[in-house]
Amino acid sequence: MDTIIAEGKTTNEAIENGLKQLKVSRDRVEVKVLENEDKRSFFSILAPRVVKVELKLKEDSKKVVKEKKEIVLTAEEQEKAKQNVENFMKDFVKELPEDTKYDIEKSSSGLNVSITSEKLGFLIGYRGETLYALQSILTAIAGKGVEQRVRVILDIEGYKEKREKTLEELAEKVAKTVIRTKKPIKLEPMKAYERKIIHSKLQGNTRVETTSVGEEPHRRIIVSLKK
Repeated sequence: MDTIIAEGKTTNEAIENGLKQLKVSRDRVEVKVLENEDKRSFFSILAPRVVKVELKLKEDSKKVVKEKKEIVLTAEEQEKAKQNVENFMKDFVKELPEDTKYDIEKSSSGLNVSITSEKLGFLIGYRGETLYALQSILTAIAGKGVEQRVRVILDIEGYKEKREKTLEELAEKVAKTVIRTKKPIKLEPMKAYERKIIHSKLQGNTRVETTSVGEEPHRRIIVSLKK
């Protein structure tokens, strides 16, 4: 996202939270204060102090961020990464149920690995925690002997697709509740991948907006009415 809204107890804290989310330095953004800590009424004096700021990437910074995220592996690097993971998976599946199968697909940015079986719930873990841990391991293995960073996307029994559908349904339900009650709702902490699904689902909603607050791994989304 080129523009985000961040919160904090002070203006500086709100800006710092936004910079961490965008992963850029202060000189690469334009800052607009939406709610100042000095503008507090008598009736809000007991309420938690919250400052909202809008951070917008400068035009030259958009190019820098985009270039930084783009990964293009050569055919040789893709094959090397695949062979690294292939060697690991051959031994790894021996410890899994007999009907377990896996597939590795190469791409310009890395590998897409899928594992299938009817008894792999333990490999997914609570809300995908084990799956993401294994994905990190595969990423490290794939990158051995490869100069560029290799991105590995792991899916087990179609978990990510099911999780994405669940989160999209949650986003719609929460948005309706916020519109009906006119009160913001703070969701439970989620991984960046899951927060992105919520943001994307509600991005086109004309009545609510989403903001991310907190530090990893406790970062979460707040859904509130647009002003």
